[in-house]
Amino acid sequence: MQEIVDPVPGAGEPHLPAQPDLVQLLTPEGERVEHPDYALDVTDEELCSLYRDMALVRRWDVEATALQRQGELGIWASLLGQEAAQVGAGRAMGTGDMAFPTYREHGVAWTRDVDPLHVISLFRGNDLGGWDPVARRFNLYTVVIGAQCLHATGYAMGIQRDDAEAAALAFLGDGATSQGEVNESFIWAATFSAPVVFFCQNNQYAISVPIERQSRVPLFQRAAGFGFPGVRVDGNDVLAVLAVTRAALARAREGSGPTFIEAFTYRMGAHTTSDDPTRYRLAGELEEWKLRDPIARLKAHLSRSGKAGPEFFAAVDAEGDELAVRIRKGTLEMPDPAGTDMFDHVYAEQTEEIAAQRAEFLSYHEGFEQ
Repeated sequence: MQEIVDPVPGAGEPHLPAQPDLVQLLTPEGERVEHPDYALDVTDEELCSLYRDMALVRRWDVEATALQRQGELGIWASLLGQEAAQVGAGRAMGTGDMAFPTYREHGVAWTRDVDPLHVISLFRGNDLGGWDPVARRFNLYTVVIGAQCLHATGYAMGIQRDDAEAAALAFLGDGATSQGEVNESFIWAATFSAPVVFFCQNNQYAISVPIERQSRVPLFQRAAGFGFPGVRVDGNDVLAVLAVTRAALARAREGSGPTFIEAFTYRMGAHTTSDDPTRYRLAGELEEWKLRDPIARLKAHLSRSGKAGPEFFAAVDAEGDELAVRIRKGTLEMPDPAGTDMFDHVYAEQTEEIAAQRAEFLSYHEGFEQ
């Protein structure tokens, strides 16, 4: 039976390279350009640091994917192709800002000094995330689609009431914009002029559903309907993402309310390791986006401008290999958690009910030993 699909404007030409209103400071060829609204001054050292961040995060991602394929992780959500969006946004944060990730923000975790093994332990099923969210200013991963937008908005309203000079940064994907709680968080954020930035990585697929079938308009234009500004940035341009996110966070901190950022990027890998993207997208599309690889783009700029040479890139590669070894060794040596761990840290303080359940659990298992 032939599938009948409602015609969608633009669906015949998906994933066009030329997108309207796209903020860009580094072309796919690595040429530095200016934007009238988003000036950015970065030193050579900062440029090299951004490259290092992206390269090491990709190495982490490759190693984690391999570990999952070898049965060491239950699942892995790859960020392949989205390194610039995540590193640029993470490096834009101030010391008092707080990030609320989904389950794919490994690049943001890296910029917040979260140990990769603390993320790996979550995907191995050992815990729910091993880092301190308060110390790292990076909340635990949220698997429920879009729920973190409510958390971020509530947190931002708390910032507002504390008169703190800080902002919340909520990460979401394009598919999450169809979720009710995301739209509810937009309404609350707009109504209270909450200091929150919604950072949407439009990687163009909600698992297998392309963006053309998710929205009739570019996602950033939706923000106007809620009463706050939206901006579309080249998500494969780490400099543009850094500049746009810095500006949005500064705007939030000074009391001007929320901003919606649409980072236009592309998921070069699978949605997760349980997904097979060859079933719903063409190989040619992937090859086209490989030409806009965010890491190759910055590397081209650094090389052609003479800001970095072969020694620098070789050193980053060597550091990546060391990181991969540490991740693999640490994963394989990770001890299995005790069964009673699921009763710990449910609340800030242990309750009588949870303590009773823990005791019952122990008693039940002791019966087997007898």
